[in-house]
Amino acid sequence: MTNSTKQKPGKRDRLVAAAARVLHEQGVEKTTLADIAQAADVPVGNVYYYFKTKDQLVEAAIGAHAQHLHTLTASLEQHAATPQDRLKALVQGWVEQRELAARYGCPTGTLCSELDKRAGGLDRVAAGVMGLLIDWVEQRFAEMGRADSRELAVALVAAYQGISLLTNTFRDPELMVAEGRRLERWIDSLA
Repeated sequence: MTNSTKQKPGKRDRLVAAAARVLHEQGVEKTTLADIAQAADVPVGNVYYYFKTKDQLVEAAIGAHAQHLHTLTASLEQHAATPQDRLKALVQGWVEQRELAARYGCPTGTLCSELDKRAGGLDRVAAGVMGLLIDWVEQRFAEMGRADSRELAVALVAAYQGISLLTNTFRDPELMVAEGRRLERWIDSLA
């Protein structure tokens, strides 16, 4: 294989990525292991080699959300000069995903909401991803010199979750655009 040839991800990685996508699109209860296997282009029998239960696969999908968040925030740290710019770039990233939000809602937020209605503790695992986001936003506000950084972080993430819900409810991506502009002005006003 040459260096320019891209290697296909392994079966486990494909299953996890497919699970994150299909769970977002269909929800945990409606999604079967066969749905995920088909989306991953993996024989359904192979799923059990990597994941003994559906909940183990759901937990791996939650881990994929956490990894995506880590990758995103690391990129924002590298490409945005100031904490204020990083927060506004985060908001812009949310706005860029408005079509997806209009169709399915926020990937992590909808998963948190759905898992809260089930027993088994996966709701707390998913909440951990939301906590990572709040912690990262809080740190940016603290770097801006804000003593109320935790409250501001919760307000920013809550505004995004709320607009994601409304964008999805009304299937109107322009709601996300308008809220994104408002949030950017709000962040500027706090500097």
